[in-house]
Amino acid sequence: MNHNQQSNEVRHDDENALSDFLASLTDYTPTIPDELVEHYLAKSGFQCPDVRLTRLVAVAAQKFVSDIAIDALQHCKARQAAVVRDKKEKQQRDKRLIMNMEDLSKALQEYGVNVKHQEYFADNPSAGLESAARDE
Repeated sequence: MNHNQQSNEVRHDDENALSDFLASLTDYTPTIPDELVEHYLAKSGFQCPDVRLTRLVAVAAQKFVSDIAIDALQHCKARQAAVVRDKKEKQQRDKRLIMNMEDLSKALQEYGVNVKHQEYFADNPSAGLESAARDE
């Protein structure tokens, strides 16, 4: 078998896989509703009557959001592990993970999205206490 025949077979297999995948999107209900995806696609100037393409965009967006959430969770775990190491008492009673805006911002930065929040935004209850004490 020469190189051209192998290339044609691979291309044919890829086309079959793509066709099968697109056909499976017809029956798939994504987490992000079609109407929401269509709204943002139309807002960006893109219109396509094929629901499979809309669902493909929804699956890609869902994957993007999922990856960011997983990365933010890893930042949260690392931050809370550092707090436990700093404490003399190694046992924490509350083992819940509390994700904050800093964790999300770090995860988003890895994907090229810079998040800037307002000065009044607080990640913890004591964040605004210093300014409140000055006002009194």
